Amino acid sequence: MLRGLRGIVEDIGGGVVFMGQVLSVALFKPCSFRSISEQIVKVTEQSWLTTAVAGFFVGAIMTVQFSLQIQQFGALGYLGGLATSGTIREVGPLLIAFMLSGKVGAFTSAELGTMRVTEQIDAIRCLGANPIQEIILPRWLGIVCSSFFLLAVGLMMSIGGGLLMGMFFSGISMQEYVRHIPTIVTSFSILSGLFKCLVFAMVLASICTYKGYTATGGARGVGRAVVNTAVATMVAIVIADWVTSVFSDVALRIVLGD
Repeated sequence: MLRGLRGIVEDIGGGVVFMGQVLSVALFKPCSFRSISEQIVKVTEQSWLTTAVAGFFVGAIMTVQFSLQIQQFGALGYLGGLATSGTIREVGPLLIAFMLSGKVGAFTSAELGTMRVTEQIDAIRCLGANPIQEIILPRWLGIVCSSFFLLAVGLMMSIGGGLLMGMFFSGISMQEYVRHIPTIVTSFSILSGLFKCLVFAMVLASICTYKGYTATGGARGVGRAVVNTAVATMVAIVIADWVTSVFSDVALRIVLGD
């Protein structure tokens, strides 16, 4: 148990040092915009369909669950507002981020891990270039930008999925479904959901690049890095979700003057 705790602490410390190096390079030796845009396009092309499908069914699931509950109280007219609010503020960003962690996180970790064990990263350093500037920073920024965009698209798809499920499963019209969305889903709810999307994107980018960059032990080490990336990302996203939820609640209380 102590060995496991020690490994976790060492991982956290190594990740903090690694991100310090990445941020230092980003501030003083930024990479080219072309390399970042290439990574954004690459990640988006690989993951937009998965994210859209996941977002659609997340919204549909939320509508079914809320419908079963509020139908007993005769408040089916509030279905659209409640399902959309729950999806945007909490469930949508979390579940879609899990999907991206398996898609983007695992791929990036495997790619960087392969470059590490085949000594491509060492070759870049021998040529006088900084591997963090050349291969890590573009991927980190590309994943953050693309994942934030994909999460936002996934949330919009979830609204569409909830709407269709409300019409076919609960038998309410489109007008009735969307009528209370502006009442329950406030601008603060949307900002809270987008803030979570940004935080989850940064967590995903940081963990997958760190795990891939520090992979050792040949092909087995690459596989181990991919597995560790998936586990660490999911745990970190859950913790980040709790932190952002508390932060959002405190910010809302300050705004309301409570």
